[in-house]
Amino acid sequence: MTRIAAAAAPYGHDAWTALASIERDLHAAREQGAELVVFPECAIGGYLLEPMPGEHAPVLPTPIDLDGPEIARLIEIAGRMVVCAGFTEAGGPGDKPYSTAVCVSGAGIHGVHRKVHLPPGERFAYAAGDRFEAFDTPLGRMGMLVCYDKLFPEAARALALDGAQVIASIAAWPVCRQRPAARMEDDRQTRHFNLTDEARAIENQVVWVSSNQSGTLGPLTFLGSAKVVDPDGVVLATTGCAEGLAVAEIAINASVIDARIGIDHLGDRRPAAYGPGVGASGARVAGMI
Repeated sequence: MTRIAAAAAPYGHDAWTALASIERDLHAAREQGAELVVFPECAIGGYLLEPMPGEHAPVLPTPIDLDGPEIARLIEIAGRMVVCAGFTEAGGPGDKPYSTAVCVSGAGIHGVHRKVHLPPGERFAYAAGDRFEAFDTPLGRMGMLVCYDKLFPEAARALALDGAQVIASIAAWPVCRQRPAARMEDDRQTRHFNLTDEARAIENQVVWVSSNQSGTLGPLTFLGSAKVVDPDGVVLATTGCAEGLAVAEIAINASVIDARIGIDHLGDRRPAAYGPGVGASGARVAGMI
């Protein structure tokens, strides 16, 4: 059995203050026996600060080098745990940074994912990544998505076909900008966020770990809703719209295999029927029966 924690928390633009918060949360997760902990998009260094009405310029987070001291510190405080977290990565094309997720343990970096799908409010500031790749960790094979990526079923499917049994979905996902609901739980974006988490787990029969920012940043209010979802789409733990850690225990490999015994969504695919460029054959699939 593996104990997994997903965080919902606010993070500002000072990377070292954010790392101190992450360290406190890792201590709390460690006390609950967590072996995998997932933090939100831009947890290290904060999310893009959009201008308030009457203001003119957004404030971009300071880009961080993948081999810089901030990620080295994340590796140090991870220790024996596997930790996924987001940050603004320096070095993209045209002097634009990436919105990046990194997966580490005390042994070093296990995986990196650069956000592929950029919503309109980010395209002026960030460069887009160009691939989805799973990677091996001490807890098994994983993949990562960043925020808007999860609304594209092909993204999660590519990771599952590459053998990921766990997908960490990290986000800075706000409530509806145009028509926010009176209660965050009733907001249309909260509904979209939660339904997508469950659907992607079911579609790919994987363990889905969803982390999100909470609190407010400029005009944005983030909806939290961190959760752990099993391969049958059952939410094992959630923070709801509050700040905190969602912690659940699951047998990763056994749960994936069990979900696929009766009906195997990946194995039953018919790639030839989907058209060019969809569902490439020859992919690596873990837990196939």
